[in-house]
Amino acid sequence: MRLFKNTAIVGAMTLLSRILGLVRDLVFARVFGVSGATDAFFVAFRIPNFLRRLFAEGSFSLAFVPVLAQIKARNDAAELRAFVAHVGGTLAGILLVVTGIGCLASPALVAVFAPGFVDEPEKFALTSDLLRITFPYILLISLAGFAGGILNSFNRFVLPAISPVLLNVAMIAAALYGAPYFAEPITALAWGVIAGGTLQLALQIPGLMQLRLLPRPRWGWRDSGVRRVLTLMIPTLFGSSVAQINLLIDTLIASLLMSGSVTWLYYTDRLLEFPLGIFGVALGTVILPHLSAKHAEKDPVAFSRSVDWGLRVGLFISIPAMVALVVLAAPMFWTLFGYGRFGERDVVMSALSLSMLAMGLPAFIAVKVLAPAFYARQDTMTPVKAGIASMVSNMVLNGIIVFAWTRSGREGAHAGLALSSALAGYINAGLLYYWLRKGNHFVPDGGWRRWFLAVSAGGVTMGFAIWLLLAELPSFGREPATMRAVFLAFLIASGGAIYLAIAALCGVRVRHLLDRSAT
Repeated sequence: MRLFKNTAIVGAMTLLSRILGLVRDLVFARVFGVSGATDAFFVAFRIPNFLRRLFAEGSFSLAFVPVLAQIKARNDAAELRAFVAHVGGTLAGILLVVTGIGCLASPALVAVFAPGFVDEPEKFALTSDLLRITFPYILLISLAGFAGGILNSFNRFVLPAISPVLLNVAMIAAALYGAPYFAEPITALAWGVIAGGTLQLALQIPGLMQLRLLPRPRWGWRDSGVRRVLTLMIPTLFGSSVAQINLLIDTLIASLLMSGSVTWLYYTDRLLEFPLGIFGVALGTVILPHLSAKHAEKDPVAFSRSVDWGLRVGLFISIPAMVALVVLAAPMFWTLFGYGRFGERDVVMSALSLSMLAMGLPAFIAVKVLAPAFYARQDTMTPVKAGIASMVSNMVLNGIIVFAWTRSGREGAHAGLALSSALAGYINAGLLYYWLRKGNHFVPDGGWRRWFLAVSAGGVTMGFAIWLLLAELPSFGREPATMRAVFLAFLIASGGAIYLAIAALCGVRVRHLLDRSAT
């Protein structure tokens, strides 16, 4: 019950953040549209954002939380405070150096991550300037992630989960009120990123003070706990963020395609992040400290049942979400972004890539459960193996699919990048599942075949029903904004009701989601 409750709390806080994130992107679309300047900002934001997921939500958190759980289990408050102080000081010191290098080397980073910009001097220079402003975000958000890892380990999930709201508020304010004060209006968004990161870190300080774990940073390179975290971080730097590496590869290739491709993929990723962030990140955030504790307690049965619970809940949520994103891709973009300078072609191109990327949602959410099962056991190499296979597959598929798409003469080759990422996600999840089973660390409980058939039947029926309803709304994109929102809400609500009804008829019950054996 505790797992479900904590997941619901994190999911609710994340939902608020994602709603504001959609408002943020709606504001961006209306104020800035799709242009070379927006391509420049999204690249400049994606680089530190990638590092955020790599460090704050990725390798650092996955290495830090299991070690913290081990030390916490020994009930030595002095040892715990010393560990936190040494980790905090070492992390801050390393990130200060990384931030300085990143700011100085911003042109080189842009050339690596967006080589297509090199032939457009103004676009390249703007991206470099914006990256110098946004890069320090990695320092702020990684320290916020450090604080959040401590709070999560003590079952205090609210402050870390709600902190992204402040980033969205800061960026919305920058777009609406800051843009007119800059010669290049898009620059205001870069400063909004820095303001948001500062607020995210500051929000969590009171929680650390309540736990008496607000660190007095000390350099601790030789501390055994710090060295253990750093040792675990090395492989997790790659293994925990394969999806983000694949996304950066997509961005690199997209910069070589027609203008607007980077922005279309950005908005595609933002809509996919809505269900993935609410449910996938919530599951991963809650299950990592739980699995770490069960491993520290040497309770393999509870460990396995927790993984089983996470996969069942992930499948129950991801199947209808995937179907809805595929079938409703165009109506979603019309409703959320199809105004002002975000025109019909932008809607069509963005919806095309969303329908491709959404096919990988079940795999992306499964990885949020399967990867922590290895990290909780301090096995960081296995996810790296799966990640390497996934990344190589993504690159190969990118070459094949994008080449074939381009040769066909059809527009929208950027959607091929999205499809490649989706397929690579299944390779990642499949390998993690195989190796977890092979090591006997996870033994599925009974009833999986019936569960899969129930959620699949619900998803297929829901998708067909929504498709029939959409056929009655051929002029969706020409309707006023209010009517679009009403129609979309009706379609989502109707689809959700149909999915739940079919799943219930097939035997799915609330108690299956509240499985007490996983607590």
